[in-house]
Amino acid sequence: MAERSFKAEVEHLRLGEGEVFTGEGILAITKALLESGVGYVGGYQGAPISHLMDVLADAEELLSELGVRFEANANEAAAGAMLAASVHYPIRGAVTFKGSVGVNVASDALANLASSGVTGGAMIIVGEDYGEGSSIMQERSHAFAMKSQFWLLDPRPNLTSIVKMVSDGFDLSEASNTPVMLMVRIRSCHVTGSFTCRDNRPPAFTVKDAVASPRSDFARVVLPPMSFAHEQDKVKNRWPAAERFIRERKLNEFFGPAPGQDGPRLGIVVQGGMFNGVIRALQRLGLADIYGHSDIPIYVLNVTYPLLSGEFLEFCAGKDHVLVVEEGQPEFIETQLGSYLYRAGASVTLHGKGLFPLAGEYNGTVMLDAIEAFLRKVAPQTLPAAVRAPNQERPEIPDLSKTVPIRPPGFCTGCPERPIFAAMKLVEKELGKHQIAADIGCHLFASLPPFEIGGATMGYGLGPAANGAFDGGGAKRPVAIIGDGGFWHNGLSSSFTNMAFNKSDGVAIVVDNFYSAATGGQDIMSSRADNDTKSTKNPISRALKGIGISWVREIDRTYDVARMRDTIREALTTPETGPKVIVASSECMLNRQRREKPLVAKAIKAGRRVEAPKFGVDEEVCTGDHACIRLSGCPSLSLKRLDDPLRDDPVASIDQSCVGCGNCGEVADAAILCPSFYRADVVHNPGGFEAWWAGVRSAVIGWLIRRRTARRLDFGGVQS
Repeated sequence: MAERSFKAEVEHLRLGEGEVFTGEGILAITKALLESGVGYVGGYQGAPISHLMDVLADAEELLSELGVRFEANANEAAAGAMLAASVHYPIRGAVTFKGSVGVNVASDALANLASSGVTGGAMIIVGEDYGEGSSIMQERSHAFAMKSQFWLLDPRPNLTSIVKMVSDGFDLSEASNTPVMLMVRIRSCHVTGSFTCRDNRPPAFTVKDAVASPRSDFARVVLPPMSFAHEQDKVKNRWPAAERFIRERKLNEFFGPAPGQDGPRLGIVVQGGMFNGVIRALQRLGLADIYGHSDIPIYVLNVTYPLLSGEFLEFCAGKDHVLVVEEGQPEFIETQLGSYLYRAGASVTLHGKGLFPLAGEYNGTVMLDAIEAFLRKVAPQTLPAAVRAPNQERPEIPDLSKTVPIRPPGFCTGCPERPIFAAMKLVEKELGKHQIAADIGCHLFASLPPFEIGGATMGYGLGPAANGAFDGGGAKRPVAIIGDGGFWHNGLSSSFTNMAFNKSDGVAIVVDNFYSAATGGQDIMSSRADNDTKSTKNPISRALKGIGISWVREIDRTYDVARMRDTIREALTTPETGPKVIVASSECMLNRQRREKPLVAKAIKAGRRVEAPKFGVDEEVCTGDHACIRLSGCPSLSLKRLDDPLRDDPVASIDQSCVGCGNCGEVADAAILCPSFYRADVVHNPGGFEAWWAGVRSAVIGWLIRRRTARRLDFGGVQS
């Protein structure tokens, strides 16, 4: 199950000509695809576009009605290859995944697609983000667009502009026989707004039509000598056609004073996706309003590749200084625009990186500081007097890193992956530290305290492959951690086939939580849920044995820390050679809670008996050494100070966020810690006998407590 259902919102995708659509950016993108007559869509989930895949999955019935093929691809490479349908056939296709990691995975397919060119419009929607809001390495898809000559679209982050750019993007692709990339940042994905709809269009030529009438054209096969011709076709035909289309369709936009009007001899060039930030900064400086009307000329690049030299030079005419707002590094746009000015012999001074930081997200503070610094430097008279005042005092922004501790991501409360690493810590206590490679996924959080297990990750599904260099028969076997999502994404072929082929003697632990949990809980091949449109319930162990790995151990309850510990120890010490794989399975607690909580609440409201486990710590038994916390790290397990003056150290305590997984008690038992943990079953809507028996027990316990209290020695009346 995905973390969010869009079943209700999907009904808005049926709106027709003249009706007003209101919703999020990802829903607007889906609506725009349907209005553009797309013939097939696919992709792979990953923030910030995970929800786009969820929307498409929930809209599968509507897609089928229109004759649109939808596929949730196994990985980004499979999605990129899917666009081959647009090479020979006039079918519009779109795929989506996270950039730049998704673009990297799909690079082989996309490079071939760009070389051969397309007949039908082909669009790759990539979600890109920078700075602290990003969950990946800080790279840009822009470099790939330049390398393979995709046209890169970066629309202004409002629904009308995004929807228009989807439609224009397909037209651009077909006009230039070139695939296009549509880049959306996380704010674009989740921005809310409205736009006027058009009718949904069934594809003029469907995938079924293509299958019925197959086509082939050797001129589009990427083999010599045609691959040489493709390169010439790009620069002689496709590129000029794209430039003509961009200019004639006016895909780039201009704001501010019209050319020739009296105004400042300066301007701003901005990526479309950064436009809202620029306008907000100018508004705060008194140079724009909330509707986008600006006193400063602005050239908005809704198409960031290719750049139009003529259009840019026209914008620069009559100006002395131009600021380039380009998020991310290297500064591809600024460098290219600088070369245009140099070749034209223009005297315009270009500003950009330096006023703006070289890297990181351009948030509101960064944008305001950089634009104000630009204006103070080149045209201070443009600033209102209140801003221009040299002695203006602003509240100083405190350095929160000095006062607020960092908050790295971590396992959720009750996460079934936590006991795996607690068991690994216990094994390392016996056998010493091992070389451990990690992978992409929730399990990567184990590299942080309290576990500090696994510190390197080379890509989704590449954890075991990353240990290839260490698998040389040393004194200790290397260990790799990989998730079930990574296993099916790329791990089976790139990691485990590699282990089997090379007769590896290493150990791999497959963390099977039933979903692609880190991307939002989508179903995968080994998911245990019933799925009407996807094949699930395919055991990972069967796939491993199918490629020749015979030493496979399955653990169906990861919370059994003692069994996890013993199995890991066996894998690391057995005299048997060859790859050793442990498949450790328990359902993702977050997904389980999403599914069960509404059912439990409904049952309680209906008056049915519901039993829910809760765990606690006996304060009188707890020794206060906190070893349980160091081996668990659960957010619900914290510290509590007692009122007892003889006990200075705080004791362990479990708060109300506990979901009753039992990991804390299992850890305490496996590690032979103090027996202070207890389980209490909370019964909602108990039966008559249960209520009577609870009253009897409460009375007996109360009497025992009173008797023990009465027998205590009381020194309160002793005078010194």
